[in-house]
Amino acid sequence: MLSFRTQHTLARRSGRFSWVDLVVASAVLVLLYTALRVGQGTTVSFTPDRTTLVDTDPSQLPYDAARSLLRMFVALAAAVVFTFGYAYAAARSRRLERVLIPALDILQSVPVLGFLTIAVTGFIALFPGSMFGLECAAVFAIFTSQAWNMTFGFYQSLTSLPRELDELSRSFGFTRWMRFWKVELPAGAIGLVWNGMMSFGGGWFFLVASEMISVGSQEYALPGVGSYAGAAIADGDLGKVGWAILTMAVMVIGVNFLFWRPLTAWTERFKNEQSGAGEVQRSLVLDFLRRSNWPRLIGRWLRPVGLACSRAGRVFGVDDRPLVVDRARRRTGDLVFAVVAGGLILWGLVSLGRYLDAGTGLGVFGEPLLLGLATLARVLVLIVAATVIWVPVGVWIGFSPKLTRIAQPVIQVLASFPANFLFPLAVWFFLRTGLSIDIGGILLMALGAQWYILFNTIAGAMAIPADLREAMDDLGVRGWQRWKRLIIPGVFPSYVTGGITASGGAWNASIVSEVVTFGATTLTATGLGAYIAHATADADFPRLLAGVAVMSLYVVALNRLVWRRLHRLAETRYSL
Repeated sequence: MLSFRTQHTLARRSGRFSWVDLVVASAVLVLLYTALRVGQGTTVSFTPDRTTLVDTDPSQLPYDAARSLLRMFVALAAAVVFTFGYAYAAARSRRLERVLIPALDILQSVPVLGFLTIAVTGFIALFPGSMFGLECAAVFAIFTSQAWNMTFGFYQSLTSLPRELDELSRSFGFTRWMRFWKVELPAGAIGLVWNGMMSFGGGWFFLVASEMISVGSQEYALPGVGSYAGAAIADGDLGKVGWAILTMAVMVIGVNFLFWRPLTAWTERFKNEQSGAGEVQRSLVLDFLRRSNWPRLIGRWLRPVGLACSRAGRVFGVDDRPLVVDRARRRTGDLVFAVVAGGLILWGLVSLGRYLDAGTGLGVFGEPLLLGLATLARVLVLIVAATVIWVPVGVWIGFSPKLTRIAQPVIQVLASFPANFLFPLAVWFFLRTGLSIDIGGILLMALGAQWYILFNTIAGAMAIPADLREAMDDLGVRGWQRWKRLIIPGVFPSYVTGGITASGGAWNASIVSEVVTFGATTLTATGLGAYIAHATADADFPRLLAGVAVMSLYVVALNRLVWRRLHRLAETRYSL
């Protein structure tokens, strides 16, 4: 008698559908139906002058969780599309790189509240009379907390692609689309998934700020776990805060099990190694999907789309750009590009200066520049501490698939935990111990920044080929020599990406970490984050613009002086 596995294999080969296919199809239909039902709430009528109230009945939490999840995944899809386009343009165009990468430094330094202030007004005007405008503003805010980290990570993988693969793709006559799909995307798949996981956690971290929007005297609230928790914190209701924490934990663990765990196990196929690893990551969901006929059928249905993309790529020609170009022509092009880009930047700075000079005067920059030094000190302490603690832990986790399976959901919960949810505990702890929030704020900032270093280190360690590790074992290389010869060079490019995004994330997290409120108690630290938070609450746009501009200046200067030099070192010396 044939075993179940043999019967199932024969069924797949014969093209017959089994109960596994029925379960998968039913799950997809239920998911689509739920998304459509939940999405109906995004198009109800809405007027900007209407006061929105948050229903904090615990029975409302399942619906709130579904609304939050829908926003998170829509923002993630937009972030992936943005990552592919932006990172590819920056990595493949030397001239665009000179503008796009500094611009990315600035974008990641702009606080979520800074984006929200502009986005709310714009989207409400774009969709008058509908809640959809406010939903778009919330999705955009979550997008801004996800996209920059993913873009930096994919850009790093594109720029550190081995030269041999570049020459091989040229010799095979690959189009640009084929080169991207067959070479570049697989090379960056592991880092992209882990950075996507971290970015998703960043979206959770700013969920309260994205769903409870306060601009001046006007407050907007959307149904969601973040707004539920924000309302419970404002009321000082610890019981309802506990329900929000429990719901958040269930959501994070569920998303990890159903979405991120299958993706991380699937990307094992993209490891760059000659010998297979002794132990690989596994996922029950991925194993179940592989037993279904649907992936094979969908791949067959989408094959014409891939062929159309390949043919469209040939319109632009084979990727046969010369490795050596005429220097005079390059200098001329660089000069024209520099004049145009410099003119646009100068025009923007002059416009900003005129606006501020007409409002409060250029002296408005003095206070945020001084306050930025206090926040800078906290950021530096956080980065050094996170490096010392989390790089060894990340390497340990990345080298062990079994440990990765255990640690991944735990890390996801910790990384996804909004700092606002801990405000009741933080206020109690600071008041009980007498610890100043000027120091304790570093701990709250760490909740939103340290995980970038850990996740990128894990991705870097996982990408180190197993055959290199086996060679080190055969040669008896242990201890510091192993770290010096293998581990540090192997994880260094990923660590730099994590450091860049952790630095920007720490500045962004200062907005919610330097002003801590629970009930009637508010603790305020001295720093640029508190300055921007107060300017946003007061709808003081000149001070808000000055604070955001100063924060961007600090982030760009830190990236130019430290992180970009390390990134260049990773490209030239430490790429596998």
